[in-house]
Amino acid sequence: MQSEAHQFLDQLRAEGVDIPQDRYSQIDSEILSNGNYRLNQTELLWAAKLAWRNSEKCIGRLHWANIEVLDGQSARSAAEVFQLCLEHLSSSTNKGRIQPMMSFFPPSKNGKKVRILNSQLIRYAGYKLTDGSILGDPDQVETTQLALDLGWRPRKPKTRFDILPLIIQFPGEALQYFEIPQEYVLEVPIRHRELDWFADLELKWHALPAVSDRAIKVGGLLFTAAPFSGFYMGTEIGARNFGDTYRYNMLPIVAEKMGLDTRKSDSLWRDRAIIELNSAVLYSFREDGVTIVDHHTASRQFIKHIENEKSKGREVPGNWSWLVPPISGSTSQVFHRGYSKKQRCPFFSQQ
Repeated sequence: MQSEAHQFLDQLRAEGVDIPQDRYSQIDSEILSNGNYRLNQTELLWAAKLAWRNSEKCIGRLHWANIEVLDGQSARSAAEVFQLCLEHLSSSTNKGRIQPMMSFFPPSKNGKKVRILNSQLIRYAGYKLTDGSILGDPDQVETTQLALDLGWRPRKPKTRFDILPLIIQFPGEALQYFEIPQEYVLEVPIRHRELDWFADLELKWHALPAVSDRAIKVGGLLFTAAPFSGFYMGTEIGARNFGDTYRYNMLPIVAEKMGLDTRKSDSLWRDRAIIELNSAVLYSFREDGVTIVDHHTASRQFIKHIENEKSKGREVPGNWSWLVPPISGSTSQVFHRGYSKKQRCPFFSQQ
């Protein structure tokens, strides 16, 4: 841990961060006495910046330097973690003007870990019905069942867009769930600029994407609870959350409303429906003043990020299958190139 902590401080100095020489000995003393140490605010901020910059699946990295952090290293219970998650939601949502943010909760120590079991801080429930169908988000069936097993009782009647409680694991405590008050969740009703019937579909989505189940290793510490939020690219909602057959599967419904022939694939009904669905998402978010980016703008921004990094002698890691938008891929600049597969620390990892 001492060696990796020193390497991290050296890395920050290489980035131009002013690190006092006695910081090395301070960390050594903490490790020797506690078996762990605490990152200060500057170190937390740069851990977040570098983790985002190194995130191979994220197309929005042009803005990596604009992230803010919330220090939750002192949290001593699941309830405290939850309250800080609410603070994260409020500050990052920022009334629709999304502020990228990362929160750091106590790192793993002697195998004891803080975990947020939800994939994101805000997700919609998926209920498996008696006939085998699913009401809500099929991707969240397991998490929904876990919440129900822990005693969560959703309001009646159940809907397609019930906000899941946060499920938090804290060392020495039983697994607990915490309901998120509605005032912490900004949602956007989806309507279309030209198709008036779109509002009748009664679709909506939450404004803030906040990944909460990944780990970050930095300076010899393993943060198993470090929620990260940025802003949506429209296709994440329109093409994936709404469009995927194993999610809300809205393309057949939109196509039918558009009067398209869904019996033949060469009518390209899926393509035409997915474009209008994505158009509706972008229109709705912008009408409500909520930060969002379309996939063409995001692609141009990512190429700019690559150019910026190249000018500083840095290579950008990337995962092609995640960076290329799920619609109109070949019309975006990110489609026509390869990316480095070399992973750099700190970075997000699966758990």
